[in-house]
Amino acid sequence: MDFTFTTEQRLMASAFRELADAVCSPEHLRAFAEGRPAAAESLTRWHQFAGIGIAGMLAPEACGGMGLSDVDFVLIAEEAGHAALPEPLVEHAGVAVPALAELAREPRAAELLARAAAGRARVAIGHPINPFVLDAGRSDYLLLAAANEIHLLETARAPLVSQPSIDPSRKLFKVEPVLNDSTRISTGSLAQQVTQRILTRGSLYCAAQLVGLCARMIELAVAYARERRQFGKPIGSCQAIKHQLATAQVKLEFARPVLYAAAARAGSLDERSPATVSHAKIAATDAADLAARTALQVHGAMGYSWEVDLHFYMKRAWALAGIWGDRGFHLRRLGDRLLEGGLPLGPGHTFEDLQT
Repeated sequence: MDFTFTTEQRLMASAFRELADAVCSPEHLRAFAEGRPAAAESLTRWHQFAGIGIAGMLAPEACGGMGLSDVDFVLIAEEAGHAALPEPLVEHAGVAVPALAELAREPRAAELLARAAAGRARVAIGHPINPFVLDAGRSDYLLLAAANEIHLLETARAPLVSQPSIDPSRKLFKVEPVLNDSTRISTGSLAQQVTQRILTRGSLYCAAQLVGLCARMIELAVAYARERRQFGKPIGSCQAIKHQLATAQVKLEFARPVLYAAAARAGSLDERSPATVSHAKIAATDAADLAARTALQVHGAMGYSWEVDLHFYMKRAWALAGIWGDRGFHLRRLGDRLLEGGLPLGPGHTFEDLQT
């Protein structure tokens, strides 16, 4: 069986990276974080990504989307992490839009889905596992999973309290809405399933962004090691630095297949999916953490300073490590699958059966 990505999938990811490099350079990130004309640039950036169809990749074709799968979108999320994109495009397109598609039997969700897929309406998503809602202040609607219910409301109707973040480009808000029958769009088993898939996709695409961030930090460290000279030689010629960078790269290469395997199962609700996604989140978090520490050491600690680009990607990696379930949460899910789930272990059980 061929598990490689198709030419079309790689070309789409390549086109996304090319656009992201042009509109989300470190200079753009610095301007956004400092509050320089970031609002106009951010809106333009959002429309440019929506213009190439990213917002509707996972929406049904009948609603103006592309009707693609999580395997198609995982590379886009990875590239969004590589760019440390300040807009919550991944959360909107990869989590909120598919959730709306599953809830489309409700007229309000169906009406919003078409606009969200086109990028004309921005949807921030709340889940009990996250204490704050990302970018609620710039969203048009809030999609909130609460217990066995899902609510949809206009952002203007919800009190928002801005929260500090280690990453200045991630705008977090505590949302304190009044939830009632007028905001409820789903309850019961469907709401439970959608809430579970919101967590699954949120964790998966968070892991994908961490993989992209890991690659970017290694690239920055390698470039600095080539340029920085001591005693007349690039510091990258030092064997200790080579070994550190190689170890970080190996960690990244081991995380990628785990991520891609999780993407292949993300849309299902079977017994394997939660553990597979948790494995991806842990592997990606660990890889990004090692890359951040290694890159910081290669830069001689100056990488944490505001003037050096590295800190944007480190701070994003640290911020993502704790959302959609921290390391402890995902380790417990893995433990439940392996030790307490009562499921058979061994070839064809613990790992994927390639014949199915």
